[in-house]
Amino acid sequence: MKNTALTNTHIELGAKMVPFAGYNMPVQYEGVNIEHQTVRDHVGVFDVSHMGEFLIEGPNALELVQKVSSNDASKLTVGRAQYAYLPNETGGIVDDMIVYRIKEETYMLVVNASNIQKDWDHISKYNTMGATMRDLSEDYSLLAIQGPKAVEAMQALSSVDLSAIKFYHFEIGDFAGIDHVIISATGYTGSGGFEIYCKNKEVKQIWNKVLEAGASFNIKPIGLAARDTLRLEMGYCLYGNDISEMTSPYEAGLGWVTKYTKEFVNHEQLLEHKEKGVDRKLVGFEMDERAIPRGGYEIKDSNQQDLGMVTSGTMSPSLGKGIGMGYVPPVFATPGSKIHIQVRKKLIPATVVKLPFYKK
Repeated sequence: MKNTALTNTHIELGAKMVPFAGYNMPVQYEGVNIEHQTVRDHVGVFDVSHMGEFLIEGPNALELVQKVSSNDASKLTVGRAQYAYLPNETGGIVDDMIVYRIKEETYMLVVNASNIQKDWDHISKYNTMGATMRDLSEDYSLLAIQGPKAVEAMQALSSVDLSAIKFYHFEIGDFAGIDHVIISATGYTGSGGFEIYCKNKEVKQIWNKVLEAGASFNIKPIGLAARDTLRLEMGYCLYGNDISEMTSPYEAGLGWVTKYTKEFVNHEQLLEHKEKGVDRKLVGFEMDERAIPRGGYEIKDSNQQDLGMVTSGTMSPSLGKGIGMGYVPPVFATPGSKIHIQVRKKLIPATVVKLPFYKK
């Protein structure tokens, strides 16, 4: 089990620690609902240092990124980021990621913790053009400071105008007394805020100053359980749950980050998925009665015929009702469609809704 640079800090704060993607991570401190609402209403700070960071550098960096990424990285200027995925050779997804253009010939790919080695091997396989690759995952930490009060609470810690950083943009500047950190507005909660990428030896100082600066704004440390309920309310996919090696990006609604302005791994097959259509689609649904859908529960029609499977589900702290995502045939994918969820021995009705569930 790996630790982050802040593992002992979380234990001292009384966090409940669990194994997650090979790391010892805080799942909750005070409780999921309190932490969730703190991010929706105020500001919270997450340690997400388990995420992986790869640097792709040199004159051939863009060529490699374009080869392995579904999105068109040539559209990125320095200081901008984009959501993308790594297509595999069989029509599925190796991982989803964020691509940052750090300098003219330097890109950073931020990948999921559970996939670091797999992603590295996959990208390396296509590095026939000799781009320089560096895995920074073990050396860097990542804090997510999320919530509507994040900018106001943290502005005193930086000379960078935090309010000027637009969504999916970033600045490299000073923060909490540390120079040259990445301050990025690429959050996963839907409540605003930003992320801080720094070296492991710097993160304790930043963490402490963040909590200090946020004290008058009701800041709290937030665990992975609330991170999951927050992202699910936004309809954001979680790799391993909602998308996988077996999922077509067109089933998962990721056509918007699939750009045929260049050639990339398996683009021909994915173009076929786009043109011919797919047999199932990822949808969001709300329970019509009080019940909590969970990943792995069966989705059925009114005649108890199998339609698919729930991939993510929870009791939404913001909405006070059961919500979930899962795959169903396209005919059931229109908002308003009626489906049923097998919750233990009961078949509970649910309604397909347009994502996100949580609307500010």
